[in-house]
Order: sequence, then structure tokens, then C-alpha cells
Amino acid sequence: MGDIRQSLLPRDVLSAAKELLYHLDIYISNLVQSGRQPPQVDTKTLELVEEFILHAPKDRSALTRRMSALQELQLLEIMCSCFQEQSRDTVRQLMFSALFSLQGNQADDSRMGLLGKLVSMAVAVGRVPILECAAFWLQRTHRAYCIRLAQVLVDDYCSMMPGSVLTLQNIHSASPRFCCQFITAVTTLYDFTSEELIPPLELLQMIVSWIQDDPRIVLVTFLNTPLSGSQPVSSLDLTPLGGLTRWCVKAPLGYRRDKKQVSVHCSSESEQEVTGLFSALHLSVLQVFMLLPNLLKEKGIFGRLALLQMDSLASLTSDLSRQLDQADKHTQISAADIHVLTQLALDRLAQALQVAMASGALLCSREDLRAICSRLPHNNLLQLVLSGPVMYYNNIHTPPLAFSPHASHSPIASHPIHPAHAPHTPLTTHPSPHPTSHPQYPAQPFMTGLPFPFRPSH
Repeated sequence: MGDIRQSLLPRDVLSAAKELLYHLDIYISNLVQSGRQPPQVDTKTLELVEEFILHAPKDRSALTRRMSALQELQLLEIMCSCFQEQSRDTVRQLMFSALFSLQGNQADDSRMGLLGKLVSMAVAVGRVPILECAAFWLQRTHRAYCIRLAQVLVDDYCSMMPGSVLTLQNIHSASPRFCCQFITAVTTLYDFTSEELIPPLELLQMIVSWIQDDPRIVLVTFLNTPLSGSQPVSSLDLTPLGGLTRWCVKAPLGYRRDKKQVSVHCSSESEQEVTGLFSALHLSVLQVFMLLPNLLKEKGIFGRLALLQMDSLASLTSDLSRQLDQADKHTQISAADIHVLTQLALDRLAQALQVAMASGALLCSREDLRAICSRLPHNNLLQLVLSGPVMYYNNIHTPPLAFSPHASHSPIASHPIHPAHAPHTPLTTHPSPHPTSHPQYPAQPFMTGLPFPFRPSH
């Protein structure tokens, strides 16, 4: 395609970009048709993309060609139509890669800017092929750029215009793969390390709604990714389970560090609603973990693939320890309230660890867990999980989780009982009856098919 450059130079910026997209479609279609494996776009074609679509000058002496806002909007519409009309997924993916795969040069900023606007438009007008291509891009790209794209969408749909979040929320049935990657990206971005990195209420509501409607949405990437291929270094996690667990554990203190923060992020919504949303999210995450044993066994990897990584948990416990230290310094919150919120955070951590180990999502020894939790305050439930052995319930209808005294915040009981009146659930312990799947990190036995009938009341 290098020989078409001279024909593009006299054209105006929009006409040249449109013509290049047309030739790029033909070029990649022929490339795929040739059967060459793997099909790869040549360097000269990528340079044309940078010069006539991203408008990065070919050399320093060349004048920079810029589009007006109207021309850029027209280009985005042309690109949406181009991807919508191309029926072959392989061609679409290669075109998307030629346009937006990062090259480590000065054009990457222009590339990211155009990508954010294209994906935002695709959400607005329901262009599923672009969302599917963006999902694959999110899976293969460095996480730093993934969270930049996620930030654009959060700004466009959760911050700028009230009510626009419904547009983003409605794509969950059209492109579950994109939604899964989006959840992974935003849970990586919003890590509660500062006021700016606490998830907006609208974003939280949307994600809770998605996962409640379909818990498997957080496993879409995992279920559709060949396990033979390795994930690129520094890419997003295979599932958002680690990020969602971090949200649930850090939320009790993260959303209540001071009154100013509650008013900023909750707006006119009550603090009780935020508490209920994180309770619902915590329950949903536990339910997703409970889906894993059968799915991992179907893939033949039960006890061999950790979907919840130890380094992620070590980072979580370290952050939680610092969060607790900071909470002690805030005079706006009483010591009694800090204690209650601390125990709630630790209860959620304990429940997540127990169910993750039982479901085969977390492959580690009790010694490993004790090491990363050594700096955390005492918590009865966490102590049970760290000391082992595996706990079984006498009542088969009760979920396989140790009882939490914060039933209203940690919805693990069979029925919505007030914490003050919640009876202790009898536990019995037995050695593991199942053979280990991994000699170093045995998967814990798990009782499948146990319901979670409880829903938090607001």
C-alpha cells in the first residue's frame, strides 16, 4: 500500500483518511484471503495510518495536518460504518489492530485519543463490532493504556451528563466480552488509594446491576480465551475477580474516611444505599466464585489455574493495613465506628479467601495466607480461615461460609436476620476427602449447588 501515498497527499484530511480506510479494508481482506499465517500488516501501511488518520507528521519538517471537530466526527462515523459493514471478524480485528495497536512512538497519544472517541461513539450508537474489537484490544494491551480508555468512558457516561450511564449500562447484553474487560479495567483504575480513585456511584450501580443480572459476565474473557496462549506481560487480569474483591474489602473504610468524601461520591444518595450496593457486590462476587468448580473441571484445570493471584491479595492486605492506619487518624469517625468498619472489611476478606480456596480460584497454602495477613488486626472469621482446616456445614442448605456477625453487611446467612438476633451456625470440621489436584497448592473441597437466597434489605 506504500504506493498510494502520493495520491493521498493532495486530498483534504477527511477525504484522505476515508480513502486510506477503503484501501486498508481491501489490503487486509486480501491478506487474510492469501492464507498467510499469521497475517501481519506491513510497516509501510502502519506509517500511512499514522500520517493520514492519526496525523502524525512523517518527518519533523512536514506540516501537521489537523482535522476540525466536525471532520473528526465525520471520520468516526465513517469508521463505525466501516467496521459494521465488514462481515469477517478476522479482517475487523486486523484493521482495528492496524489503527490502534500501540507502537511505542509519538503517534500513540493521537492513537489513544481517537480510540477513546471511537469506542465512546460505538457505545452511544450500539456498534457491537467495534466493542468486540475493543474488548480484544483491552485483553492484549498494557494495563496503563487500558485504564486510560476506561477513564474516557467513565468520564463520558458517568460524570459529564446525568442519566447517560444508562446508555453504557444497556450494552451488557450486546457485548458481554467488552463489559467484562471494562469491569476489569475500572476495578484496576479505581483502587481506593485516593479520593479521586474511588469509583463513582453511577459506575458502582451499573457494575452491580450487570453482575446481578448475569454473574457469568465477569468470566466471559476467561471462558473464551485459549489457555494455551500466555497473557501479555502487564496486561489486565484474566478476570475482574481480584479487582472486585478489592472493592468490596476496601469499601467500608474507603467510602467513610471523612464526611466530605461521602458527600462528594454519594451526592444526594444515602450512605445506606452505598453500603447496600457493596453488600450486593460482595454477595455477587462470592456467587461467581461458587460457579468456578464446575467450569474449571470442564476445562480440566481445577486446581491448576489460579484466577485470584497471590500478588494481588498481598497488595490488597498491604493496602488494607495502611487504610486502617489512616482511619485511626481521622477524628470525624468514632473509634467504635472504625472498629465496626474494620471488622466488616476483615469479614469480607475472610469470606472471599475461604470461598476462593474452596472453589479452586486461589491456589496457596494456609502459611502463605498467614504471611500476607500477618499485619492485619484480629478478626474471628479471618482467624478461622487462616488456621483451617476446611469447614463443612451440618445444614446442606447453608452456604459453605463461616458465620459473620455482620449479616446485614455481609450477606452470607440463609435468611436476612438482624445481626443482634443472628444465631451461630454450627460447624464441623473434617479432613479433605478429595485427592489433591496440585501437589503444592491443593484445591480445597467444595460443596456445589448451594444457594445464596439472601438479598440485602435497604
